[in-house]
Amino acid sequence: MSDVIASPSTRRKALEKGVDIDTRARELGRTTIGPEDLGAAAPAAPAGDASYWDVDHSAHGPVTTEPMSRIAQVAARNLGAANALIPQVTHHDRADIAAIEGLRQGWRAEAEARGVKLTALAFHVMALARTLRDFPRFNASLSADGKTLVLKDYVHIGIAVDTPHGLMVPVIRDADRKGLWQLSAEISDLAARAQARKVASDDMGGASMTISNLGGIGGLGFTPIVNPPELAILGITRTETVTVWDGDTPRPVPMVPLDLSYDHRAINGADAARFMKRLVSLIAVPSQMII
Repeated sequence: MSDVIASPSTRRKALEKGVDIDTRARELGRTTIGPEDLGAAAPAAPAGDASYWDVDHSAHGPVTTEPMSRIAQVAARNLGAANALIPQVTHHDRADIAAIEGLRQGWRAEAEARGVKLTALAFHVMALARTLRDFPRFNASLSADGKTLVLKDYVHIGIAVDTPHGLMVPVIRDADRKGLWQLSAEISDLAARAQARKVASDDMGGASMTISNLGGIGGLGFTPIVNPPELAILGITRTETVTVWDGDTPRPVPMVPLDLSYDHRAINGADAARFMKRLVSLIAVPSQMII
């Protein structure tokens, strides 16, 4: 008996059209077939097979070649597989960052005395770590067969670092147990070692969730790809000034755009909205998490 899910009317229509349901499902990489799929064209190549794109570009003009680094090749394979296999949704929001910027300015002298650069990213890591504790379903992974949710009793935050030799994601262990100064120091240390290709294997893997921060470059928002076996990833872009109305009075507020991509197999939209509401509240009022 076929494992493909299709309604009786769809199967009847397939018989009339002479379309084999099982073959069409394999062509489309699907397990569910509807009537609209019966006339759909099959993809040029099977999922995961890029041979169709292997063309002679020099036939169209001058080209040069540049080898992909080993790190970039590994990242490309992982991201390609994740994008193909995970039903991903991205929730967009933004948070008032005025209080965080005020604290950074007020603690600048202490930061210099400690020899630490107190970054906004440290606050984001702290807020995310605490939100993961409040929402344990996000601090989890799905088993390979998708039948079991593994809940983690630790909070490790991956930090995506853009380097000349490819994207690296070193991990801050037990981020929920660390203060701002320690988080800032670890972020700077991991980023520097990633750039110098001195990140050890123990510094990689095992993250609860990853942060991809493009704030130093720009952009209004983006859709980060979930980094399996994690269930979600947080994207951050450049802070912008937004007009907020207090009654009839306009007030300029620095707001940071936040983009949460999540695996819809384990997390639904309402979960994501509540998660982001909590995260945004911690960023807007950092005194809630700094004790």
